[in-house]
Amino acid sequence: MPEIPDKPALEGLEAKWGERWEDDGTYRFDRDTARVAGREGVYSVDTPPPTASGSLHIGHVFSYTHTDVKTRFERMRGKQVFYPIGWDDNGLPTERRVQNYYGVRCDPSLPYDADFTPPFEGTTKNIKAADQVPISRRNFIELCEKLTVEDEKTFEDLFRQLGLSVDFTQTYRTISDDTIRTSQLAFLRNHARGEAYQSLAPTLWDIDFRSAIAQAELEDRERPAAYHRLPFHRTDGTGDVLIETTRPELLAACVALVAHPDDERYRPLFGTTVTTPLFGVEVPVLPHPLAQPDKGSGIAMICTFGDVTDIIWWRELDLPNRTIIGKDGRVVAEMPEAITSDAGRDAYAQLVGKTVFSAQKLTLEMLEASGELVHSGEQFNHPVKFFEKGDRPLEIVSTRQWYVRNGARDAELKAKLLSLGEEIDWHPDFMRVRYENWVNGLTGDWLVSRQRFFGVPIPVWYGLDENGERDYDNVIIPDEASLPVDPSSDVPTGYTADQRGVPGGFDAETDVFDTWATSSLTPQLAGGWERDEELWNLVAPFDVRPQGQDIIRTWLFSTLLRSALEDDRPAWKHASISGFIVDPDRKKMSKSKGNVVTPADILDKHGSDAVRYWAASSRLGADAAFDPQNPTQIKIGRRLAIKVLNAAKFVLGFEAPDGAEVTEALDKSMLAELDRVVEQATTALDGFDHARALEVTEAFFWTFCDDYLELVKERAYSGGAAGASAAVALRTALSTLLRLLAPVVSFATEEVWSWFQEGSVHAASWPTVSDVDGDPDVLAAASQALIAIRRAKTEAKASQKTPVVSATVVAPSDRTALLKLAEVDVKAVGRIETLEFEDGEDFAVTGIELAQPEG
Repeated sequence: MPEIPDKPALEGLEAKWGERWEDDGTYRFDRDTARVAGREGVYSVDTPPPTASGSLHIGHVFSYTHTDVKTRFERMRGKQVFYPIGWDDNGLPTERRVQNYYGVRCDPSLPYDADFTPPFEGTTKNIKAADQVPISRRNFIELCEKLTVEDEKTFEDLFRQLGLSVDFTQTYRTISDDTIRTSQLAFLRNHARGEAYQSLAPTLWDIDFRSAIAQAELEDRERPAAYHRLPFHRTDGTGDVLIETTRPELLAACVALVAHPDDERYRPLFGTTVTTPLFGVEVPVLPHPLAQPDKGSGIAMICTFGDVTDIIWWRELDLPNRTIIGKDGRVVAEMPEAITSDAGRDAYAQLVGKTVFSAQKLTLEMLEASGELVHSGEQFNHPVKFFEKGDRPLEIVSTRQWYVRNGARDAELKAKLLSLGEEIDWHPDFMRVRYENWVNGLTGDWLVSRQRFFGVPIPVWYGLDENGERDYDNVIIPDEASLPVDPSSDVPTGYTADQRGVPGGFDAETDVFDTWATSSLTPQLAGGWERDEELWNLVAPFDVRPQGQDIIRTWLFSTLLRSALEDDRPAWKHASISGFIVDPDRKKMSKSKGNVVTPADILDKHGSDAVRYWAASSRLGADAAFDPQNPTQIKIGRRLAIKVLNAAKFVLGFEAPDGAEVTEALDKSMLAELDRVVEQATTALDGFDHARALEVTEAFFWTFCDDYLELVKERAYSGGAAGASAAVALRTALSTLLRLLAPVVSFATEEVWSWFQEGSVHAASWPTVSDVDGDPDVLAAASQALIAIRRAKTEAKASQKTPVVSATVVAPSDRTALLKLAEVDVKAVGRIETLEFEDGEDFAVTGIELAQPEG
């Protein structure tokens, strides 16, 4: 056994024990042991793969600690733990970081430059898009690979410092060959079953990222707008119909007017037509229940496409598509065929190439000049759809994209997804409602294709017709055995490389999968699906999916969808959902708000055990405020960790003779109370309530240190059978408390364990109830008496070490009998020569006579 340090300290424990755990394989998944134990002897975690695009924030420390506490508990209960870690390194965030870090942008038309050196290496923060150097797709992807590897190493170092007990030999990346194969295979299975399909349809589009955006990636932001009143002219010459719109620049894309079917003002107009101002296009007036009679003038123009409601109207009313906004966010040169008048065509020509903002300004000027701008109202703020990582409002353009059916238009699939959600145990349970609300609120299938570069390639090609045009009915699918493939460089079976891009040949799909289309497969990626059948059977379905509440609609839903389509079962048995970290003003921390705290400095300053304590103190689903200037809970956690070291050093100073037993009432009482703590903490951790487990354990620990240790130390020093009883009880309690605290205060407990036990505390068995024959109320009564004695000495302005000639402890009648069982220890701690007990209403000390100082 190592010697106990003279002055135990927390500093250096992370490096010392992190290295030891790695060398000893303390947290490695043992396949042989798992094989013998079977599925019921394995505890598997579908660990969140953090996005490798910059730095981790304090929220990662918060939620990953929650998972780690539960996982350490299950490991100590004898489970063979499968606890992998992944890095989510593809997708838009990575590309944006690479652009800003290296000062480059991808131009697929450029050739590969083997000697390319980026102009920057993270040496500047703000590089304008116009100043970014264009490079080939291959060069760009190489830089993405390089930077994500560096980020992932930084992430791993921080997770190791935090003490996460993940198995770093079970690590995956969302852009590796194995991942690409798994992601492409799952898609091909979806396609074969008719769950994946391609469609030309209106698409939410980010003009900066130049990519389609899925419903789950949207957020509303307040933007200024104003209603402009315009006259639509009835074609029968009987007058005008006034509408109010915030998007006059889309007049050229107008395909109809719509009002509520029950709106008496407009019922007579249904079935008639009107012509648009400025462009003179004839459009119908139609009824639809989504029209709002109390909004504006109660009648709206349907444009392709101003907002999501326009898409619904367009689809359900079977209207033409006259999209005028292109992928660059500017008015396209191709004029809608419906504009036939010279005035209309001249007006449209003036708009070509304009941004949405400029087109709106010019349209209003032309309307005013023509006398068709009746009124422009005051500005107001209203919610507008943004990509959650974008800077400008989304536009809706018509593009060809890949989709996976998600129940939005399939009642049977929707019912299955809701049913599978009910099979999962949610922690806390109310998070289930958020999932159900999302499923019930879906308006379209899952858009899984992205017009980006660093991602998993969509594994298809297209046959080209005799004119060299893509034949979208001739989709060329690779054999599963050939995966992974990159259609931009690989050649499909039955073709040769020189047929690429020529009539009668083939063309590659250049889109990549949405990052969630890969991350939705984390159970499959980590668990060996379709590549390691034995491992998959040992770990799937996983025991738990831990994650944040903000990605229930993305990561949790998409994973459950893929599992439902592939296996017809939930991906996991439990879902544990962490709350948000908020700043002192209760605002959610996010990079966009600029209030994110990075954890490295906090860990260095306060120690990992202190930070783990802060995280574990919050229940699942509950938001936690964090003030880096005054991290109160972290300071409390550091105090606890230091006390573990110092209390253990004191306890281990008492040797327990061989064969000694616990014989004294106070010692039995303490161990009986500890039994209750073990029972409560075990029940709490079983139910994913780590905060409750910590709460009851910590409360007992301080009672143990402040009261029990003080009460028995004189007896322990004195030796004999009574002293041996105290020594045995102290060491028994220390062993139990270290194991109870180990999932949270992981470094300090491991350090102390090494002072008197073999192996790791994290591989030790979880404590069980000993059923000691003791009354917990003896310790409680003695503790209250101790408090009363301390108070009496303080009021007498005497030191706690001052001897007492005589004193009377007043206590409720049901407590005096208990106190007599601990009389020797109470007298010793109070240095009381003669002690009497008296019945009363509450604990107090009366008739205290202090010894006179000598001389």
